Amino acid sequence: MMNIILQRCFPKTRLRRMRSAPFSRRLMAETRLTVDDLIYPLFILEGKNRKEPIHSMPGIHRISIDLLLKEAEEILKLGIPAIALFPVIDIEKKTLLAEEAYNPDGLVQSAVRQLKKSFPELGIITDVALDPYTSHGQDGIIDNKGYVLNDATATILAKQALSHAEAGADIIAPSDMMDGRIGIIRDALESTQFTQTLILAYAAKYASSFYGPFREAVGSAAALGKADKHQYQMDPRNKEEALHEVALDLQEGADIIMIKPGLPYLDIVQQTKSLFQVPTFVYQVSGEYAMLKATAQLGWLDEKATVMESLIAIKRAGADAILTYFAKQVAEWLKFNDYK
Repeated sequence: MMNIILQRCFPKTRLRRMRSAPFSRRLMAETRLTVDDLIYPLFILEGKNRKEPIHSMPGIHRISIDLLLKEAEEILKLGIPAIALFPVIDIEKKTLLAEEAYNPDGLVQSAVRQLKKSFPELGIITDVALDPYTSHGQDGIIDNKGYVLNDATATILAKQALSHAEAGADIIAPSDMMDGRIGIIRDALESTQFTQTLILAYAAKYASSFYGPFREAVGSAAALGKADKHQYQMDPRNKEEALHEVALDLQEGADIIMIKPGLPYLDIVQQTKSLFQVPTFVYQVSGEYAMLKATAQLGWLDEKATVMESLIAIKRAGADAILTYFAKQVAEWLKFNDYK
């Protein structure tokens, strides 16, 4: 039937007419990527004037807070609305119970206070998870068999989230995948008058192989060793479970939903946005960044074209914003209209 309809329409309907020139392609574009869609993840460490390259993420560095402030100034000039902070904690501060996670004078808390003092208009997202702070590299408190204890972990996550809110974080982003932690964190925020603090829930965070470079960046890879996170992060084979997770996090008080990783899970992004119609963010993770960077450096792919195509695909699937290590590059391309 469709073939008969198409035969009857042709040649009166020629869809290629709309694609024939740059100006008409721009006018007809269904999906648009702007600087307002970008969030820049940053790795921070202790000390002053420190900048360490991350081997598996070319162009990305761990930086101290003084350099973070300079970076923030540049990010604002590019028009990027928000950053996400991820700490690199000194090994002597890592413990079984992750006490450093909720230290009011800790690395993240100090960074947030200084950022908000200097750049109050910049949105600050903080990662709420214990893996940077545990001596074993897991996202929570473990028993003597290595099993992550859900409720004990959630209690500490609430303390961590509250310490971030007190420091001035705009968005708290629990990335741990413990059951019930969104409700516990929301109750803690509400009971202490932090009613305007947003919660960005990593509702569908998959146990992905694309996290390798990130774990190198924050220093949790060595502590984790041969262990994995399959007991709490989602099975890549599951879709309905992801939607169940999203529904629960929204019911518990999440304002925004995160899907992670990006390109391998665009079906989850599309269904989440379609079913729930809530703000939906996507994390284009370290492995996605590393693949695109490596192939571009080898000359096998055009970096600008493939990066922009990948981000547009994420937007087309339904993402409202994207955490991407390409944010600064993309902002430059968009600023100078350097992408057609």
